[in-house]
Formats: sequence, C-alpha cells, structure tokens
Amino acid sequence: MADPSTKRPQSGYGWLGLALLTVLVMQLWFAQHATVTLDYSDFKVLLGSGLIANVEITEDTVEGTLTIPADPSQLPDAVKEQLQRAQHEKTVEFSTVRVDDPTLYQNLTAAKVHFGGARESKWLVMLLSWLAPAVIFAAVWFFFIGKLGARGAGDLIGVGKSKAKLFVQKNVGVRFSDVEGIDEAKAELMEVVQFLRDPNRYTKLGGHIPKGILIVGAPGTGKTLLAKAVAGEANVPFLLISGSEFVEMFVGVGAARVRDLFHQASELAPCIIFIDELDALGRARGVNGFSSHEEREQTLNQLLVEMDGFETNRGVIIMAATNRPEILDPALLRPGRFDRHVAIDRPDIRGREKILRLHAKRLVLGADVDLAMVAGKTPGTAGADLANIVNEAALHAAREGKSAVAMSDFDAAIDRAIAGLEKRGRVMNPKEKETVAYHEAGHALIAELRATTDKVSRVSIIPRGIGALGFTQQLPTEDRYLMKRGELLDRLDVLLGGRVAEELVFGEVSTGASNDLQRATDLVRHMVTQYGMTETLGPAVFETRTHGSYLNDAGLPVAREFSEETARQIDSQIQQLLLQAEARVRDTLAANRSALNALAQLLLTHETVEREALTKILHETQRSRPVPTTAERAAIA
Repeated sequence: MADPSTKRPQSGYGWLGLALLTVLVMQLWFAQHATVTLDYSDFKVLLGSGLIANVEITEDTVEGTLTIPADPSQLPDAVKEQLQRAQHEKTVEFSTVRVDDPTLYQNLTAAKVHFGGARESKWLVMLLSWLAPAVIFAAVWFFFIGKLGARGAGDLIGVGKSKAKLFVQKNVGVRFSDVEGIDEAKAELMEVVQFLRDPNRYTKLGGHIPKGILIVGAPGTGKTLLAKAVAGEANVPFLLISGSEFVEMFVGVGAARVRDLFHQASELAPCIIFIDELDALGRARGVNGFSSHEEREQTLNQLLVEMDGFETNRGVIIMAATNRPEILDPALLRPGRFDRHVAIDRPDIRGREKILRLHAKRLVLGADVDLAMVAGKTPGTAGADLANIVNEAALHAAREGKSAVAMSDFDAAIDRAIAGLEKRGRVMNPKEKETVAYHEAGHALIAELRATTDKVSRVSIIPRGIGALGFTQQLPTEDRYLMKRGELLDRLDVLLGGRVAEELVFGEVSTGASNDLQRATDLVRHMVTQYGMTETLGPAVFETRTHGSYLNDAGLPVAREFSEETARQIDSQIQQLLLQAEARVRDTLAANRSALNALAQLLLTHETVEREALTKILHETQRSRPVPTTAERAAIA
C-alpha cells in the first residue's frame, strides 16, 4: 500500500531552500568578480613598475586593470594575498581610494597608461546584489500564500499538519498472538476486527460499530500494543499519534492538526486512528477557571466536532488510550464518541505466566527455570514490568558468563526490579549493620508467625536502591482482591516487626523504620476512615481521596465533612490500633527471642537468608507456646 502522504502538498522547506541556494550562488558570483583593493601607496608602486594597464578616475576612487606578472614576488605582500584566488588569470580589476595627488596625471602619462574619468554609479550592482534576492523571496512567499488559500500560512512550514505515524499492513508487525494476559480485552476488540474485515455483516441489519473505543488501564499493561494488534489482525493502516502532539504554542495549530488527521483517515479508509495518552488532550474543560480560551480547549473542541461528523460505516475506527479516565471531559465519553470502554487491569498469576512465556521464547532457559514460580513472585506487575524482568535476567546471565538463563538470574532480576540495584560498595559500620539485621529479622519472624500473611522467601541486609538498607521478600500464595480485618491486622504486625525488634534488642529505635511507620499509619487510617472496621465509629466513611483509578498515587484528600469530635475519635482509634499492634508484636518477638537472635546472626554472616534456612531456624528454636489465632487477635482488638 502506497503512502498517501506523497499526494499531499509539498512542504515549503524545499522552495525556501531553493531560494536560499539562489541567493548564495549570486553572492558567490559577485565575490568571484570582486575587485582587488589596493592601498594608494601600493598603487603608485605598481604604476611605477608598469603593471597598471588602464585607469578610470572617479570622484572618490581610482579603478582599473592590473597586469599580473609572471613572477609575483615583485608585488607587495598585501596584493599577493588578494591575488591567490586569481592565480590562473593574467589581469585583474583593482580599486583604490583617490587622494589629493598632484603628480598622479604626470605619473600616468609617464607610464603610458590610458586613463579617463567617469561619474560613479552603482545602482546596477545594488540592484543585483540586494533587490534580486528580495524579489525572489517575495515571489516564493506570495506564491505559497496564494496556493494555500484558506488552509492558512501555518502549513507553509508544516505546523498545521498532523504528526501521526502511519503503519501499513507490512510493518505493524503485531497480532493478537503477541498479546497475552488480557484475554477479556482481546475478545472484546475482536468485534472491531470482524467489522473491519466484513462490515456488511453489521450494516445490513441496520447496526453500526461503536464510533470510538477508549482503552483504559495502568501504565505498561499493553494498551498501545493491543491497539496495534487490532490493526494487524484486520490488515488495515494504523495512524498513531500522541495527545500531546496536537497542542503547540501557536493558536489554531492543534485544531488544524485534528482536521488534517481525520482527512488522512478518510483517504485511507478502512483504517484505525489511535490517540495515545488521550488525557493530554481531552482533560475536562474549565477546571482551573482560566482555560476557556486555551489552545488545548480549541483542539479538544475540534476533536469533538470531527468525531460527531464522522461516519463509522466508512470503515474508520477511532481508538484511544489513557490511564486517567476520571479527568477526561464528559463530552468525550458520551454515546456517539468514545462510547465503548475497554478496561485492562494488571494480569493475575496465570496471565503473568503467559506473558513471561511469551517474552522468554527468545531466551535460552536453564532446566531449573520455573516461570510459574516467577509469576508467583511478581504480584501487581504489568506486562512491561515482566518484559523488563525477563530482559534483566538475560543480562544478568550474560554478565555471569552463563550459557543459559537460570532461576537464580530471574531471582536477581526480580530483586532489582522490586528493591533496586544492589550496592555492595556501600560501607556500613558494624553497629548499623547489626541494627539492620535485627530489623529485617523482626519483619521476617512476624510474617512467618502470623496465620494469614504471605510467607517469606528471602531476607537480605544488602543495601539496595536509594535508601533501602535491607528488605524482606514475601511470596504470595495467590492473588488477593479482598482483605478482611484480621488479615489487615496481620499485615500491620509485619510492618511494625522491624521497629519493635530494634527496641527489644537495643532498647531504642532508629530512623530506619520511617517508611514502615508511614505505611502502617496509612493502613490503619484506611481501616478507620474508609473501611468502617472499628466498633466505635461504626460502618461509615469519613475520608475519600481523589486519585487516578489506574495509578498508584495516594491522591489528595477532599474537604473534611465531619466534626472535630469525630476527628478526635478517628485519631484515638488510629493510635489505639497502632499501640495494640505494637504490643502484640512485642509479645511474639519476646516469646521467640532465640529465633530472632539466630536469624540476625545468620544475616550478619551471609547477608542473605533463603526460606529453607529460615524455616530451619524456626523449627529448631520456636517454643511450644502457641501463637494467638487471627480470630483471637481480632477479638482482643
């Protein structure tokens, strides 16, 4: 399929370049025919040497022809430098400033030089050197103004043209077989493929395909890849453009690009228009109170108009992707525009395994690699994260000089993706290292001794990332979508395990638990204000936050809608739950002090402890005292 862009008006850059080239040639021509400038003293020396052929005397200058001798050494140095470009010529024009010299005419007569006088007139030279280039530029400019007409002068340099990238069938290169882990979204978009392949199947019954399809999901879940797969399956052109590419500093450019994009689509039908990061263009209008005349809003209005006037039965499907659907203008989401929404969530454990197998096809895998286990160790990751983990595993194996990617390489890639890069070169004093060891040992023991928490797979005191001095990795047994009160209390205990272990062993706490305390406080606040998990305040919601549905941000709290007395009760309940959790953790660690010491000493020796060593320590040192069940702890709380 030929690129239709060849049928479009050519850019003004070529004509402007031609005009500049013409001016340059003219300037070079004048430079090549320029005269040699002589000092009057050099002129008198050359005149005495018989090298002046003829002279024309004006009011201000003396001009004429200079004969170049066979041996230029007799010429003055200043003249020889100027004559380098005319080394193959026999004569050259010269010019010098006329001075009050009464002997000039006598010298000219004695040298038998023909001389004459003339009035100075340089209008022809001025016309050719300055007016001619100006006329050329004016002609080019008015030519394009007349040719563009109503399209506007902005198109002269291409600012009003769409920047959409065109992918035809041979170079889309993506099929549904290249997309894994989002089977429901693939099935829903298959209807679009069938319409593009056989539109009569729908139009003969009077129906029509949805005009716009909005794909929403977290970053890295495969929104753009899925849209390309639709175009690849349907074998139609694919116009890809980002929402931010419509808006420029020039007023009206964005609207012009929208019109140009839909004009391209009309010529290419059937095809797919895909607008990535739609929220950059389609943000709700009038939010900040000063945006009624913004260039972005004019662009959005033009997009709304174009979508209203577009007939879906012409075979043009408009698709868009965003991870911020809550900030889009309602006019974009109404029926008749983006009237079908396809949500893509992060894949579950089976979807992650499929994605890992898809990306691992190009790798040489060792016999011990279990991609199902790798999928279990990566909860909450998106497709892009998993692709990065597979690539990091291959790079790690290459650095180690291995012939195949082993399971240990995948473990190293997961640790790097989750906790950050190892910093073995960071020097820690023995006291700090011991504090970190007991801190991580406290997290690990509480995670192992609570009934509903994810079990520990690895404990390390190797510094990673920017500020992490160690980490405890837990391996989920399954994906969870709901959490009960007792399970949240168990997670709260794990978060406080490191701080309580420091206090129990050293009699004081360090700053290393700041992130744990932040997460613990957020968890308890959600239990009190959003989940209704306290008997004192009852089943009520006291705080909501405005945040993106598909972004991991905390959002901004909205205006408080409860009394000061309720606020005091909320603070009291948060403090009570935290103190109760701290007491529970202190009792558990005190009852298992020998296991805590053993695990900390093992970390100080080896820096990293795997699950097998951890379970061995618990088996050898755990006392017979039973650990309270989740129901008992919930009743106490």
